[in-house]
Amino acid sequence: MLRLVIGVMGNAAALLLFAAPTLTMSRIVRKKSTEGFSCVPYVTTLLNCLLYTWYGLPVVSNKWENVPLFTINGTGILFELSFIIIYLWFSTARGKIKVTATVIPAIVVFCITAIISAVVFHDHQHRKVFVGSVAIVASVSMYASPLVVVKQVILTKNVEYMPFYVSLFSFISSSLWMAYGLLSHDIFVASPNLVGTPLSILQLVLYCKYRKAGTVELPNKRDPEGNKVNDEKTIQLQVVICDTENGKN
Repeated sequence: MLRLVIGVMGNAAALLLFAAPTLTMSRIVRKKSTEGFSCVPYVTTLLNCLLYTWYGLPVVSNKWENVPLFTINGTGILFELSFIIIYLWFSTARGKIKVTATVIPAIVVFCITAIISAVVFHDHQHRKVFVGSVAIVASVSMYASPLVVVKQVILTKNVEYMPFYVSLFSFISSSLWMAYGLLSHDIFVASPNLVGTPLSILQLVLYCKYRKAGTVELPNKRDPEGNKVNDEKTIQLQVVICDTENGKN
């Protein structure tokens, strides 16, 4: 009973996590530009959802033992596909190439994993081990993908491109799914969330540390496609200005 309750709570938290980037997508649509946001977290999350949806289906799991896992990740696929399409639509030509070069390998990895598990292995136990092992790697990559933005946050002392609610719901979701995996004695559900929980805490700590840092609109260089280019001197100047403003408070 407790396992089911945790699963339902995990579903609710994960749904909030999947929906959190809606604010970012609204900003991208409004400004008709992807700005400094990265598409990597959406692609890694899509792969994670694809693998865990497959993992939760009766083809891999024993009957419907992992219904919460199947339902929420199936929903996550719809969210992530929508975000990636929006990102592609408003991205530059170079950005579209980069996103496509990231999405295609993710789809290929899922297809190969699904085919091998269905054709090569003939019992649920071996299928769960195979698919779960691949899913662990994808899940850890999903939780680690925001670290790309973390570097930018530390350099600029600006949390603009690391939305608070994404970090918060990531922490709540990973904590609940870790509990669900432990109660189910399922290492393939619990272990990636053992990594995701501390990484989410790191993001929240950085947000609290830098959330009051000031930002100043500086002249930006642009490449031939019209994209903003923040060179090293610009970043350093932003940091100096932020430090100066913080010193006045």
